[in-house]
Amino acid sequence: MNFEEIGALEDRIQVATYAKLPIAVQRGEGAWVWASEGEKYLDLYGGHAVCATGHSHPLVVDAIKRQAERMIFYSNLVYSETRGSAAERLASVAPDGLQKVFFCSSGTEANENAMRMARMATGREKIVSFSGGFHGRTADSISATFLGKYREIGKPNVPGHAMAEFGDIESVRAVVDQETAAVIIEPIQSMAGVREAPPEFFVELKEVCEANGALLIFDEVQTGVGRTGSWFFAGSENAGGVVPDIVSLAKSLGSGVPVGACLTNDTVAGAIKINDLGTTFGGGMLAMAAVHATLDAIEEDAMLENAARFERKVREIAEANGKITGVRGKGCLLGLEFAGPASAVHQRLLEKRIITGTSSDPNVLRLLPPLCTEIADLGLLVDALND
Repeated sequence: MNFEEIGALEDRIQVATYAKLPIAVQRGEGAWVWASEGEKYLDLYGGHAVCATGHSHPLVVDAIKRQAERMIFYSNLVYSETRGSAAERLASVAPDGLQKVFFCSSGTEANENAMRMARMATGREKIVSFSGGFHGRTADSISATFLGKYREIGKPNVPGHAMAEFGDIESVRAVVDQETAAVIIEPIQSMAGVREAPPEFFVELKEVCEANGALLIFDEVQTGVGRTGSWFFAGSENAGGVVPDIVSLAKSLGSGVPVGACLTNDTVAGAIKINDLGTTFGGGMLAMAAVHATLDAIEEDAMLENAARFERKVREIAEANGKITGVRGKGCLLGLEFAGPASAVHQRLLEKRIITGTSSDPNVLRLLPPLCTEIADLGLLVDALND
């Protein structure tokens, strides 16, 4: 099928979601994708920050093939060596103390369950989140989302949610109290324009939570699994060494196979009883094989180090380009800031066959590429931006 036929088919039969880019992707390899008419694009967006190991990484493809030949799925009603091995592998790279794993199917499901765990562990209901934060589109997650119009879309909202100002510890102190079950935060607010807070904010945030008996949840659906140049934002220098009580994950975790997870400590896990949590597809064998292979590929191909190199190179590019006024973010989660709207830059880059993303900040262009993106390939971005 050509592009017009593919587009007409999708538009005719599917319920509307995003405003699609005018390309139909057919295959991918590494940081490159090929469209229906044979065009080759440099993918600096990674399908919403999902394709961490690149498109169709051989280790991941092989693991999925081998698992599919044995068994595609059985629920976690039964034990599974594949699931146990994936959980052990994920725990091996997790921040100290977060050695308990709950698998689910998506980022919003991970956040729903993270908040549920916090309520069960504390016996409280109130959840505090932040201006500019995005946590998903299901009921509790969208109620914790204070970005743009999402809460309006999600009405009626789940009660018991309150907002603090991102990066403002005094606003946190004003709203966190003895009725608060947890504070949930995206350590870097990607959709809001790659907004950051200094390490000392996370240190003080943890202190406020502990003083009030509230748990701290890091929503690392985007920042986790190596994207910022370390396995997790939690426990890193960027977080001031702070390790939260729960970390939620998805996106990069399965290299494109749908999977989410929560990492937590023994105290929180000890409050969860049989039948308190449940998920049909969470922990399915195919997804677990993808998780294990994803973590192996990132480690074996030194992708954490490459993410740090990617950031350094992009900052060099920005410094040499007078139209870019700033660079936000870490590793392979970056925002290029312009003096005016970035939408025109986004469109022109697409015309030059480079896929990027926009954000709710009209002046910020987002880069969420595979962690394996070759630094040499960024010459194409330099030429396009200069042009």
